[in-house]
Amino acid sequence: MTDLAKLLIGLGALLILAGALLLVVGKVPWLGRLPGDIVVERPGFRFYFPLGTSILLSVVLSLVLWLLGRR
Repeated sequence: MTDLAKLLIGLGALLILAGALLLVVGKVPWLGRLPGDIVVERPGFRFYFPLGTSILLSVVLSLVLWLLGRR
């Protein structure tokens, strides 16, 4: 049972961090409007695909996980 409790506490902490990150990311004006983000606007239709933002987040997360895995 203690393993399950530790897992649930870890998942809860991860959810809290994800929520805090979402609050902060909304206040960064350039995130989501990077070069490489695809936007198609037509009357009554808007398509947005954040390709540049996705690549940047992938690189940052890969670097963080690599640094954490080195221990």
